[in-house]
Amino acid sequence: MAKSADQRASTRAAGSGELLNAHADGRLKAGADPDPRCVGIIVALPEPLATEITNFRRTFGDRLGAVIPAHITLVTTTPAEDWEETVGHVREVAREQRPFTVAVSGTASFRPVSPVVYLQIQEGFEECVRLHEKLQSGPLARDLAFNFHPHITVAHDIGAAGLDEAAGTLEDFAATFPVTGMGLYEHDSSGVWLLKEELNFGGTSEKQSTRRCEAAADRAGKTQA
Repeated sequence: MAKSADQRASTRAAGSGELLNAHADGRLKAGADPDPRCVGIIVALPEPLATEITNFRRTFGDRLGAVIPAHITLVTTTPAEDWEETVGHVREVAREQRPFTVAVSGTASFRPVSPVVYLQIQEGFEECVRLHEKLQSGPLARDLAFNFHPHITVAHDIGAAGLDEAAGTLEDFAATFPVTGMGLYEHDSSGVWLLKEELNFGGTSEKQSTRRCEAAADRAGKTQA
């Protein structure tokens, strides 16, 4: 019998991840001092869904909503011992990956382990898990504090009332979108996440040099996205 998203959450772990962060929600926190060269890999949400989620986060009082693009974290803050080997690994995974569809519906939370409310991935959940497993291997292999649980964060670290508001406001929210690629980010020594490449599933990639995600980085390795 297929498990519901809630059942998967409880069996996989009470953790989550928002990029660029190290919590099961992948969130970024002030005061972090990760390795100067760390990797983050995400699925960016398409427009207009991305803007819609960002606006909701701002409404709930989540300050990170303004600086962290709406996304699904695939790999959160992971040191890259050999950058070229890491990039080659990520490109190979992207070449072998086929596009898939993600459907989200309703909200859930990682409370009390982590103050996070997120949109539940109903379709495409297992595809995200398998993609994460392929990426978090080879040069990116490491032990994670929480089992990987793909999701889309809509609120975190904003107090119980704000988290309750987010959970209630979006309990009937639903959206479907195609996933055709992923973004490879590098965390630099100044605490900025730089988009290095946008990789299309099936082969091609586009190197980036200017797109930045300026947000205080979470403590690497504390929890996973």
